[in-house]
Amino acid sequence: MENKIRKIKGGYTLVEMLFYIALFSVLALAIITSLISMTKAFRVTTAQADLVQSSAVMERISREIRQAYEIISISANDLKLNAKDESDNNKTVEFLLFGSNLQLIENNVFTGDLNSSNIQITALSFTEITTPAGKAVKASLSVKSVRDATGRIENFYNTVVLRGDY
Repeated sequence: MENKIRKIKGGYTLVEMLFYIALFSVLALAIITSLISMTKAFRVTTAQADLVQSSAVMERISREIRQAYEIISISANDLKLNAKDESDNNKTVEFLLFGSNLQLIENNVFTGDLNSSNIQITALSFTEITTPAGKAVKASLSVKSVRDATGRIENFYNTVVLRGDY
């Protein structure tokens, strides 16, 4: 009698199938973990970029104070100045904290919020400094990003001398 050896071709054994499922699971877990880490890093970077861009708000305030020649009114959350525009015409510039937005009002007309919708102004303070040599304004601004889960607050400070007082 002849022994016939039969070879089974095709298909996977149960052990091979379990190995491939385990390998796929490990790879999928590594990819998902990487995506979660990248998403968290993107959120942190975006919130930090919002806070850094808020320095433009303080720069705008400083520039307008530097161009002003007179303080009309000043309080903790409101500063109104007499200044000149590019054509050397008189204009008024006002910075007003309204809720969590810093409003810019030029010639008694609201021109818009200085902060973006992703930034909240948490504190604003204006202080007049008068010396025999002239006047200056000390401004402090605190901001936070609405996209920041940690609630970090960035503080900006500047003291600016009015035009013609230096």
